[in-house]
Amino acid sequence: MAAARDRVIHLLRQLHRASCRCPAHSHTYSQAPSSQITTDYAFEMAVSSIRYGEGVTKEVGMDLQNMGARNVCVMTDKNLASLPPVQAVIDSLTKSGIKFCLYDKVRVEPTDASFMDAIQFARSRSFDAYVGVGGGSAMDTCKVANLYACNPDSDFLDFVNAPIGKGEPVTATLKPLIAVPTTSGTGSETTGIAVFDYEKLKAKTGIASRAIKPTLGLIDPEHTLYMPERVAANSGFDVLCHSLESYTAIPYNMRSPRPTNPINRPAYQGSNPISDVWAKHALRIVAKYLKRAVKNPDDREARFSMHLASSFAGIGFGNAGVHLCHGMSYPIAGLVKKYRAKDYKVDHPIVPHGLSVVLTSPAVFSFTAAMCPERHLEAAEILGADVRTAKIKDAGLILADTLRKLLFDLNVDDGLAAVGYSTADIPALVKGTLPQERVTKLSPRPHSEEDLSKLFEASMKIY
Repeated sequence: MAAARDRVIHLLRQLHRASCRCPAHSHTYSQAPSSQITTDYAFEMAVSSIRYGEGVTKEVGMDLQNMGARNVCVMTDKNLASLPPVQAVIDSLTKSGIKFCLYDKVRVEPTDASFMDAIQFARSRSFDAYVGVGGGSAMDTCKVANLYACNPDSDFLDFVNAPIGKGEPVTATLKPLIAVPTTSGTGSETTGIAVFDYEKLKAKTGIASRAIKPTLGLIDPEHTLYMPERVAANSGFDVLCHSLESYTAIPYNMRSPRPTNPINRPAYQGSNPISDVWAKHALRIVAKYLKRAVKNPDDREARFSMHLASSFAGIGFGNAGVHLCHGMSYPIAGLVKKYRAKDYKVDHPIVPHGLSVVLTSPAVFSFTAAMCPERHLEAAEILGADVRTAKIKDAGLILADTLRKLLFDLNVDDGLAAVGYSTADIPALVKGTLPQERVTKLSPRPHSEEDLSKLFEASMKIY
């Protein structure tokens, strides 16, 4: 293990010496060791309390009662508002005598404008607890509403990740928040992450702080039975990439700079021994159950297992982080033109998050494998590849081919071209990726703008 780590450090130093030193590009190599940069020496695990069980949503009213809540905000989207998961929450609150207000204007794939609407709703009332019911969009919106309601004098960009926002640490104590996930992808019930489209830049960014993670995640697998096929598939791809990216991210003790104060240690810290366990376990579940969960919505074992896998991967990536697939996905989602994904009942063009992430995965892992080939080869084996006679230098190609086969079997659109992009869009896609340093700097392989261009070009078609 030590020899492999030394080889990675040696390769990073070689790349750093050979890299472009001009100001426009040098920031992309901030993860490379050097005598002027002090890398971190510690990692921190932060995760919400989670409770799993069929029908466990009925306990939410008692939980809020135990917390002393008297005036609760319930956040969801219009599609879910009339479905059993939200009704189960409302029934439980009513039974426990909890006063609540329902906010059902959550936007699927939130924007800064939709976040601000939820923030104003929360600030206009004196809520003492929050419940987010839905996919990542609902849970993230609820986190942000709680954050800014407890910081009434803060401007919106104060807590947004740098360089788009100020990335200020959260010091205020937030209200209790219970997350009830209804999809099996984001793992948002476990993390201190909230992602949104920043419309001014037409790219996604987010807020990352341990302070905004839910107090409790109620993981009720019965809710997954209401996911349409494509929602199940795209949610599962998010679990897949969370696992792969966190496992192959730069090691925590090679990330820089070292924080001067623990409060400034980022939520995304790099791969570490604890996150590795959760990432690999989630990947094994994906390998066994994702196809079944997509192709047969009545397969309770598969759907329920993927719901747990989402949380497992959330524990992993919520502390290790993700890298290029996610960094490149943000402009793919943000610059969407006319594409409307099947099974998503929205009134706007949308490339769902999980789809925008997975479309670049074959190209990305072909590119990053040179830096930690053993991990890429291990991931390919977990996903079903026969690696008994594989050469370590082929790890990236083997993992990429394994991913292509999985995507083909699940009828995924054939690359970025199939969701409305062409080579003419590559400069804009690269431009939208550059501000995503919070995640891209965790890539195990340093990269330039030219590298990103080639990755987007290679992702135009994937079969």
